[in-house]
Amino acid sequence: MHITNETPDICSVEADLIVPPMISGQPERGKRVRQTIPEYQETHVYHTLYLPSNWSSDRQYPLLVEFTGNGPYHDKYHDISSGRVEDSKLGFGISAGHNFIWLCLPYLNNLGTTNVTQWWGNKPDYYVEPTLDYCKNAVPWVCQKYNGNPNSVIITGFSRGAIACNYIGLNNDEISKLWAAFIPYSHYDGVLETWSYSACDRASALTRLNRLKNRPQFICHEATNNQQIGLNATKCYLDSTGIQAPLTFRETGFRNHNDAWVLRSCPTRKALRHWLKSILTTSLTELPGFEKHQWV
Repeated sequence: MHITNETPDICSVEADLIVPPMISGQPERGKRVRQTIPEYQETHVYHTLYLPSNWSSDRQYPLLVEFTGNGPYHDKYHDISSGRVEDSKLGFGISAGHNFIWLCLPYLNNLGTTNVTQWWGNKPDYYVEPTLDYCKNAVPWVCQKYNGNPNSVIITGFSRGAIACNYIGLNNDEISKLWAAFIPYSHYDGVLETWSYSACDRASALTRLNRLKNRPQFICHEATNNQQIGLNATKCYLDSTGIQAPLTFRETGFRNHNDAWVLRSCPTRKALRHWLKSILTTSLTELPGFEKHQWV
């Protein structure tokens, strides 16, 4: 879809979800807390963790792992992104706060001592290893400590985070084993080769993509007139790779480069939730209060 005068802005649709703010304290159901895994307690690194409203210590839950966009960012449609974990939205919009543990992970500086809001590492080399290390430690730690199902971990991200779904999520054989499915929103690893971080060329991206194997991806993008980055550009790139995987493509139906679209009732959010329910190995119907908290 190209942007036309009729392509809606997200402001034209009232949000039906409000993302809970990050607070300090111990995790509990329905709360979103600032947290750091034990190995990084002496650093300034932190992530956010949300336990669903129907969380119970005797059940396992699917885990949504989110990576944010770059920041600070703003555009002509008043879309903004801070790049900070506490301002992420996709995981809550996808889950509506129920049935899923939601973990938003940071990108780390070159030294692995603090979060960064532009890409990963520090320029000019953008060293990604500290970010990979935190992710590889945090995901199993959260699963073990808060009853996440290690067989139902979904990686998602907006903009920089959409690229991170493959760039980080498929960076090596070890980390690629963590994920059951992928939800990149707005951009895709390998489509553009002009980003400032290393190994953004298509040959490197294809090496990462080949680690996807037969796992599903729900690839979504805002409506745009930019032929280099839209959903069609992503489709064309993936067609050129010859990759064989269950890939689903949807435009959000909005013109905005903004993860707040998922906080609004719309056909693409509904399709995304149906898709997610269909691919989960976890039986959501066994979770406490599932009938009360159905979101599809």
